[in-house]
Amino acid sequence: MTARFSLIVSQGRVADRTDGALVGARLVGEALSRLLGVEQQVIGTPTASRTDDWSEALPEAKATLHGLRDAVAAAIDADRTPLLATNTCAASLGTLPTVADRHPDAVLLWIDAHGDFNTPDTTGSGYLGGMVVAAACGLWDSGHGAGIDPRRVIVVGGRDIDPAEGDLLAQAGVTVLAPDESTPERVTELIDGRPVWIHVDWDVLEPGYIPAAYRVGAGLLPHQIAAIFAALPAGSVKGIELAEFEAGDDEVPERVSLELILETFQHLAR
Repeated sequence: MTARFSLIVSQGRVADRTDGALVGARLVGEALSRLLGVEQQVIGTPTASRTDDWSEALPEAKATLHGLRDAVAAAIDADRTPLLATNTCAASLGTLPTVADRHPDAVLLWIDAHGDFNTPDTTGSGYLGGMVVAAACGLWDSGHGAGIDPRRVIVVGGRDIDPAEGDLLAQAGVTVLAPDESTPERVTELIDGRPVWIHVDWDVLEPGYIPAAYRVGAGLLPHQIAAIFAALPAGSVKGIELAEFEAGDDEVPERVSLELILETFQHLAR
């Protein structure tokens, strides 16, 4: 089981507006390394968080994004499954174009409370993490490539979507499943036997289980994510990204959150 994973841990700031996600990625990477008995490949060097505009955060993250891109490409080319513990969703600016190149027929399961489908023209916050999927689908040029077909994107658990962003999602043909629609049966129906790349932002969950920087109520529960993972056909998963675990949140002990992350992940490691 374990030999097929390449464990990649993002430790460079990619638009982080809090300090906890870099720590969270490191802790998840260490826990997965122990669980699977594989070494981590660490990409980037931590720097302090700050609230900046995407136009400032993007060039600062260039080296980290290139490192993640190269690590994912090397893993796929070695016939291994990339398993990433990342700080922010913006780290996927470096990974998704490689997915599009190596697995052009794959479905992107974007398991997230947000669509992350804003562009420089629609973003109200200027947050790079809210623009990732739109960049990967070619709606704006991040400088790191594109190629994801938006008709192969399924946003699972989406419920905090800006009006202009919602219009873009609909126009592009992205499927957005609200939490009550995000059942294993519906997800597997939409995947329709195709390969899958999985991205999880833990804010998809109801707050109180795994802390994330952006908390949105009425979310999914951990066992519902696990059930979706368990329903995926064996061998269909081509890569996994686990993002946005906000370590240091006093409301939920880190030990509890890490145990939930590992328990949920193990439904894919079968």
